[in-house]
Amino acid sequence: MSGMHPLLFVIKLHTTIRLKELAAALIAVAGGLMVIGSMMPMGRRGGQWLAGLALAAAGVIGVIALHWGAK
Repeated sequence: MSGMHPLLFVIKLHTTIRLKELAAALIAVAGGLMVIGSMMPMGRRGGQWLAGLALAAAGVIGVIALHWGAK
């Protein structure tokens, strides 16, 4: 079993680029949510929650794209 790949699928170059773009877009959305959430007192908690969720998702997608993606 020495020829097994750590994942069951291979992420191609095109998919890697798309995952990196998605991670960058999620970071931009998180930044916008943080700005809007900081301006509105009632939206602060929900905006920060969504921004944190978007940043966490972007981090996971970025790690997948950088670690297993085509170089």
